[in-house]
Amino acid sequence: MKKLLIAGAVLVLIACNTNADREKQEVTESQGTEKIDPDYDPEAKLAALGIELSTPSAPVANYVNAVRVGNMIFLSGKGPLKADGENITGKVGSDLTIEEGYEAARITGINQLSVLKAELGNLNKVKRCVKVLGMVNAVPEFTDHPKVINGFSDLMVEVFGERGKHARAAVGMGSLPSNIAVEIEMIVEVQD
Repeated sequence: MKKLLIAGAVLVLIACNTNADREKQEVTESQGTEKIDPDYDPEAKLAALGIELSTPSAPVANYVNAVRVGNMIFLSGKGPLKADGENITGKVGSDLTIEEGYEAARITGINQLSVLKAELGNLNKVKRCVKVLGMVNAVPEFTDHPKVINGFSDLMVEVFGERGKHARAAVGMGSLPSNIAVEIEMIVEVQD
């Protein structure tokens, strides 16, 4: 009988340890310490797309391009500043087509990637694009704001794969600074 009790106690301890190990693994996975895909290389994706990042433009007022809080980076709004130093300007729906607005949003995405690269040193540290706010300078009758901001969102998925998919708002504005076509801000989760 004594041997039976000891054997039962050992089985209970083994079961408890197995459950504890399983719970520990679930907690670790939920805290985001899962392994990074060895094929994940946003820098290589940019090269394959022929995209060269530039030095981010300096803020034009009393703010900074990005603020890091823990493992989150909050990027200030950027616009469609082209490599030649000129912005894409005008209202979508009168001065610009949806396709031209899409391209403006894509260029804005490249500008935001430049900010991220400057902040992190390497885009492979981006764990997830979390949230995007896309603002479209549009005429009041225009209602296809998401089609414009897709230029930004599509680029994030091209560069980061599934990690580039994000929550998003795409809204119309009566005007934007310097009459730029779009302004987009983003929140990104990073790892060291």
